[in-house]
Parts: sequence; structure tokens; C-alpha cells
Amino acid sequence: SLTEALRTGRPQNEAKRGENFFTALNADPGRLKSFLGAMTGISLSATMAMANKFPWDRYQTFVDVGTAQGGLPIQVAQTHDHLSGGGFDLPPVGPIFEEYVDSHGLGDRLCFYPGDFFEDQLPKADVLVMGRIRHDLNLESKKILVGKAHEALPEGGALIVYDAIIDDDRSGNAFGLLMSLNMLIETPGGFDSTGADCRSWMRDVGFRETYVEHLVGPDSMVVGIK
Repeated sequence: SLTEALRTGRPQNEAKRGENFFTALNADPGRLKSFLGAMTGISLSATMAMANKFPWDRYQTFVDVGTAQGGLPIQVAQTHDHLSGGGFDLPPVGPIFEEYVDSHGLGDRLCFYPGDFFEDQLPKADVLVMGRIRHDLNLESKKILVGKAHEALPEGGALIVYDAIIDDDRSGNAFGLLMSLNMLIETPGGFDSTGADCRSWMRDVGFRETYVEHLVGPDSMVVGIK
């Protein structure tokens, strides 16, 4: 249905039949666990790079927003013994997160925060991370989420957004551009953004310092310091 998607600008998955992809996913525990495991796999190289490239020694606590199985918290906690934190996601994700964390022996340092990032306040931490969740959202929702992160962070705290960030002239990161096309097919208003776009949204809500740093392959992180 790619041709139809390009002609109409409308999603071509469950939404085409009046359903919601994530509602259907969360209603099926087996399918949800498989999906969350896949998210860990596709993000593994980026989370390993982030665990080593970001200056975690300046901070004490972190929370991964939209954590899925908890792949990023595991990588960060294994690399930095002084850190504690966890993951924030919808309540059905909780048992899967806790099982994965316990399998790595990190249940004493990583905990699950249940909630909806549009309905609830984000957890308080020195660093908030958002990976592969914002590209599902339309422009207004992206900006709301960045604003909520700014509100939750202390002075000097950091927001990390990581994804297949599109290069500013939109000519180099083919994977990021194709993922943005995939968001057209999968979501009503989602799209992948450039580093310049993300930095401008951060500055608009009050982040005093922003920068983009390459992680690995097509993935980069955009960092905002409050």
C-alpha cells in the first residue's frame, strides 16, 4: 500500500481499519514481548555507543522514557556502576521490563515507572532519554514531549534523544529518510527529524545548550542541557 500512502498521506496499518497499532499490541502479551525484544535488538548498537559516549560521570540518576524491554537502562547501568534509574512505559510493559532487568542482576538499581507520557508527569531524574519513540508522533506531540522533559529535569540535567537522526541537508542518512517514510505508513502524523529540527524544539522550551553527536551507523543522539 505504499502508493496509496504516498497519494493520501494516511497510514496503512491497523489505523486503516479504524484500529490502533499499540492498542492491539498491548492487548496481546505474547506479541508485546516479541515486539519489545525486537526493539532491544534494533537499538543495541546505539545504546552501547551511548553508554560510552555520553558523560554519565556528571550525573547520578537516569530514566529511559518509552523504555520497552529496558535495553538502554541495562547497557548504561552495566557500564557505570554509580548510576541508578530505570524505565518509564505503559503498565503492560512492566513485567517484561522487570524480567529482563532481573535476568541481568540489576533489579536493585533499575526500576520500572508505569505511566503514559502524555497523561502523566515524567519521572524526576538527572538525565531523561527518549529513543525511537518521538518519530511515531506528529509535530505538536513531539514538542509537548520535549517540554515535559524540560519540566521534569533539574537545572543542569540532560535530555538525550536518539534515533536515526536525519542529516540537516537531508542528503546522507538514507536509513533515516526511509524510516520517516515508514512512519508515514505506520502512523497518522509521525516522521523522523533532522538534528537541527530537534535542537530548535529543545531551545524553544528552554534548553540552554544543545548538540548532536553521532553514535553508530545511522544513529545519532541530540542532547539538550537545561
